[in-house]
Amino acid sequence: MVDNQRPQVQEVNIGNEMRTSFLDYAMSVIVSRALPDVRDGLKPVHRRILYAMNDLGMHSDKAYKKSARIVGDVIGKYHPHGDSSVYEAMVRMAQDFSYRYMLVDGHGNFGSVDGDPAAAMRYTEARMSKISMEIMRDINKDTIDYMDNYDGSEREPKVLPARFPNLLVNGASGIAVGMATNIPPHQLGETIDAVLAISENPDITIEELLENHLYGPDFPTGGIILGRSGIRKAYQTGKGSITVRAKVEIEEQANGKARILVTELPYQVNKAKLIEKIAELARDKKIEGITDLRDESDRNGMRIVIELRRDANPNVLLNNLYKQTALQTSFGINMLALVDGQPKVLNLKQALSHYLEHQKEIIRRRTAYELKKAEARAHVLEGLRIALDHIDAIIALIRQSKTADEARTALMTNYNLSEKQAQAILDMRLQRLTGLEREKIEEEYRELISLIRELKEILANEERVLEIIREELEDIKTRYNDQRRTEIAAGGFDFFEDEDLIPEENIVITLTHKGYIKRLPSSTYRTQRRGGRGVQGMDTNEDDFVEHLVSTSTHDTVLFFTNKGKVYRLKGYEIPEYGRTAKGLPIINLLEIDKGEWINAVITVHEFEDDWYLFFTTKHGISKRTQLSQFANIRKGGLIALNLREEDELISVRLTDGKKDIMIATRNGSLIRFEETQIRAMGRTAAGVKGISLRDDDEVVSMEIVEAGYYVLNVTENGYGKQTPIEEYRMINRGGKGVATCNITEKTGKVVAVKAVNGEEDLMIITETGVLIRMPVNSISKTGRNTQGVRLIRLQDNEKVATVARIEPQEDEADETDETETQTLAEEN
Repeated sequence: MVDNQRPQVQEVNIGNEMRTSFLDYAMSVIVSRALPDVRDGLKPVHRRILYAMNDLGMHSDKAYKKSARIVGDVIGKYHPHGDSSVYEAMVRMAQDFSYRYMLVDGHGNFGSVDGDPAAAMRYTEARMSKISMEIMRDINKDTIDYMDNYDGSEREPKVLPARFPNLLVNGASGIAVGMATNIPPHQLGETIDAVLAISENPDITIEELLENHLYGPDFPTGGIILGRSGIRKAYQTGKGSITVRAKVEIEEQANGKARILVTELPYQVNKAKLIEKIAELARDKKIEGITDLRDESDRNGMRIVIELRRDANPNVLLNNLYKQTALQTSFGINMLALVDGQPKVLNLKQALSHYLEHQKEIIRRRTAYELKKAEARAHVLEGLRIALDHIDAIIALIRQSKTADEARTALMTNYNLSEKQAQAILDMRLQRLTGLEREKIEEEYRELISLIRELKEILANEERVLEIIREELEDIKTRYNDQRRTEIAAGGFDFFEDEDLIPEENIVITLTHKGYIKRLPSSTYRTQRRGGRGVQGMDTNEDDFVEHLVSTSTHDTVLFFTNKGKVYRLKGYEIPEYGRTAKGLPIINLLEIDKGEWINAVITVHEFEDDWYLFFTTKHGISKRTQLSQFANIRKGGLIALNLREEDELISVRLTDGKKDIMIATRNGSLIRFEETQIRAMGRTAAGVKGISLRDDDEVVSMEIVEAGYYVLNVTENGYGKQTPIEEYRMINRGGKGVATCNITEKTGKVVAVKAVNGEEDLMIITETGVLIRMPVNSISKTGRNTQGVRLIRLQDNEKVATVARIEPQEDEADETDETETQTLAEEN
């Protein structure tokens, strides 16, 4: 006898099975657990909690009910996972320090900002919050699709109507398989304004949204966001990082001591652990000056008090706390959400646009539902109107009929009625025959006809749909809007500058042609005599060379002007320090420079004052003068310094007091000198006017400010140079072609730079291969305008001078061997 019950065994490759099973698991986690839907901003567990509460009638105007009842309903009907995961999700929705706008109204102990857990679900009670009712609004009007639950016994929503943009308003965080999301919360009114702006202008840019509508994250715990560059990058790309600081006050006391009061913390920082960390640092002497630390927080708000010693500098100590504790944290933004069931990283406009499209679908489906309902009622009323017009004959017909079915069929046949109309006539009460009731039927019918016409117009006109969305969003904003809690410090790290902790010292900053930047102490370069071979200032890659070199202080602001007319800023200490031969750090790691953009001018500023100006000159000879104060608040993302004309580039920027003479020099040896007042002060984004008229195949290489007694120092690409008194260059009007500044020959090569000097400076000459030579300016020969000059640096074959910089004078630190060697080299030349 053959055993037909023998089990069938199927051989499967374990590698393929693992691959397939893991992918199935990964997609399940991504779609069904960890990531929010872009339309309602909810993960499945949150959506199921709200739907179950709505189904149980736990509305905001009803009594609280036990949390255990809600959790049991959720896991029994929709969410086949542990009860703790459901309860923890519900608890977060009820915490005012976790959700910007709580979706659950909790009654009882739902945890604290100190990390205390919520009470067990058998002790707590909950109901829907008022604003969560807006997420469920119109759910019974066929606005959304449903799907089977895990066992097919119930139906659950695929998405909720979400009458406000919950994804951005409350944010989301979750870790899936191979991906994670971290969307910060936002202020309701600002987010709604951004949606309204997109509805009115679909071509609006992210920059315009950030400038005029949605300014950045708004955390429930407040705090201060440092700078807008991180916000801008995150919203333009969907990924980025912002720095958040606690809100603090420094309070001076009558006894001469100071204390630090912390009133707001960065988002998701545990207050108890923060205090414990500060106490540990004070105990271990890693931060000195704290005499007492206590938590005075109560129901009126947060208050951490840090008492300081009399001799402690509160600013310095606070900066140390920012560096070593969670008083300053980074929030990594990753705007990953499900779009049509697929995980996608979204920028700000995409997230808002997907929500707007969802609302259009909700309004269309709701309108279609109401239209269908209105048409069905109008259809019934049309039958009643026919009955009232023939009431006596219809009464007689009904009396003659033996059964209700017979009467219904007769009505349908004799008066051309539908079955629903005939049934409505049979169900009609005798009081409807009164004159007042007849008038009510007519009035209701007229209103329905008007409503049907309006609903059809809405379905046929998208602009009407958008008008309804705007009206309803404005209504929600009016009812639920509040004040922004998180402050955005537009100037970046300007609350307490790190320079409080950094000694002020003179430094040299170098920037290569390919964008490598570093700083070194000024003492790194020893003074040599004219004609020396120089020291190796840095190792450079092939075809790279030092292009900019400035002498400044660690506490000064360094402005970087690019060929595209934009300006960026850094503090001197923010530029990393490297050894003498190191190439440095790519500047794109410090500044948000666009592709195809490079630094063409670097200047330093100690203070931004109204009576100082920046003078600009471009490659095509266009010049502009702008007040320095207009550049005081430069974001790390950069600002437009001047609008350039086609194929033009910014060449030089100089700082002036508004009373100086300007000289502009060209590559072919022309130079013009004029008073800077001939160019009026213009706005930051102005294009400028003509400073010099260029001859064919010429371009501007330098622009300088000059005074009486100055010398014009010319340096050519083959290493020749000279000084000429400024008085040999007569004053002429701006826009002229200028006069010759040196005799250009094949021996000298083209002009590389023209500097205004007074003889007290040192000169740094840098070659394309990175060799530097430093020499006193007063060692360079003084000759007339039309001479070639003398050799300043001995170059190798095919080597050229790349750039020239003035630096502060320094005592000769060369040893005797160096002096002998450089003197010999000078004599050979």
